[in-house]
Amino acid sequence: MKPASESDPTPDPVKPAAFNPDSTQTFQAKMPAAPVWFSSMVAGNSREKSRLRAELALIKGTVPLLMKQRNGGTWSAEERKQLRQTLRSLTSVSPYLLVWAVPGSMLILPFLAWHLDSRRKRRSKRGSPV
Repeated sequence: MKPASESDPTPDPVKPAAFNPDSTQTFQAKMPAAPVWFSSMVAGNSREKSRLRAELALIKGTVPLLMKQRNGGTWSAEERKQLRQTLRSLTSVSPYLLVWAVPGSMLILPFLAWHLDSRRKRRSKRGSPV
């Protein structure tokens, strides 16, 4: 004869799922009135934000490593491996830079050109005999 616990299995209490900011279901639960496509878009945005932060964290601190060669040192095999990984991270971040940096630079470029030109004109006026 089986013990009572084996003959009458009781279901385990359902544990709530852990919060996952990258899951569409998480955002659907938080915003039940929102359409599915909106929850999916918000989850995708959260995923990409996390990925971008992780990639930027890999890139941070690479400048001293790059300057080592310039300052007369040599890179070890491990440092070369780290540089390759950093370059791969940069290539995956470049679409974000294109979207965020280029539009801003296109707006700032005419002002930068004007500023540099006005500085050049001022210098030429000072240098010429009056």
